[in-house]
Amino acid sequence: MYAIFEDSGTQILVRKDDEIEIDLRPLTEGQKTLTFDKVLAVGTADGKPAKIGLPYLAGAKVTAELVSEETGPKLRIGKYSRRKGYRRTLGHRQTTLLVKVTGISA
Repeated sequence: MYAIFEDSGTQILVRKDDEIEIDLRPLTEGQKTLTFDKVLAVGTADGKPAKIGLPYLAGAKVTAELVSEETGPKLRIGKYSRRKGYRRTLGHRQTTLLVKVTGISA
């Protein structure tokens, strides 16, 4: 069984026991599970047609368990203006949440 859900403007295809990275969000103290209710489609691998929402499926949800909070690789950004002597180097590391999908209900 697979599901496509929307989170932070991104559509993500998941199956049970998949580990995915999602955008960082404020969590309450001790929160270990996340529920995504903006499910766009749910399908099975046995050839039956998928259930597709317009835009979301009513009552469908994907539950996930929080694994860790991770920091991505450092991205280097360079700014340059020719003939002006202007050079700048910036860096950025995006923080994400690593979650494991525990269940899909439709």
